Amino acid sequence: MKTTLLIIYLLLLSISCRENLPFDKDLTKKNYPLINQDSIAVNFPDVIKGNITVAGFIYTHCPDICPMTTHNIYLTQQQLEKDGIQNINYVLLSFDPDRDKPEVLEKFAKLMELNLNSWKLLTGDKSIVTDLLRRFEVRAIPTDSSYSEDGELSYSMMHTDRIALIDKESKLRKYYPGSKLKIPELVNDIKKLGD
Repeated sequence: MKTTLLIIYLLLLSISCRENLPFDKDLTKKNYPLINQDSIAVNFPDVIKGNITVAGFIYTHCPDICPMTTHNIYLTQQQLEKDGIQNINYVLLSFDPDRDKPEVLEKFAKLMELNLNSWKLLTGDKSIVTDLLRRFEVRAIPTDSSYSEDGELSYSMMHTDRIALIDKESKLRKYYPGSKLKIPELVNDIKKLGD
């Protein structure tokens, strides 16, 4: 009887742990050549290898969700550092590579007060970015567009509101709503991965 109860307990514990970190998707099967905010060529996921990573999916012209997503990751970083947890990668991948060139990403990082020692803002060729977004099940579709008086195209994007947690082995472990992130949940999940 005790053995049966022990087996049931262990099964419930393993199911519970999987529900907390529901994915175990290997991201290393394909490399994606990208460019960071300093115009340096990097490969994803090589650029995050060996560290737990919090990745957000944004575009810099976004008026609402993307700044909130970025700020929520920033607040997560603040909490982790307060708890003495270092060596976490913070990544923002732009799904608007036509406008989000490296210099634009660098300005965005400064505006959001991101420490570029631990943050990586990434962009790249549109087809490569689109392929990488598919791996994370992120959709981004241009919507209302207009031209300014000087002929510059302006548009908004409807997109998935997502943050991804990636472990040290570059495996996707969990998704969170970016703009409505429950910071304690993400912090606790990162602590679980660090154990």
